[in-house]
Amino acid sequence: MIVAFSSTHDAMAFEDYCMRQGAEGRLIPLPKEISAGCGLAWSAPPADRVHVEELLRAAGITPQHLRELEV
Repeated sequence: MIVAFSSTHDAMAFEDYCMRQGAEGRLIPLPKEISAGCGLAWSAPPADRVHVEELLRAAGITPQHLRELEV
């Protein structure tokens, strides 16, 4: 699952929030299949989608895209 952000500030803030919460995932370069305002994206297992959505709400961050990509 990929969370794309409209700004680098949002991407970094979400990474910081997730690290403090012990959430699984990491920042990666934005996949070429997605267009967004920021070149970074959060990658997490697809099974964690609901948890990631909860983390985004709790952090006060609105993603530009939240998508599952096939590998």
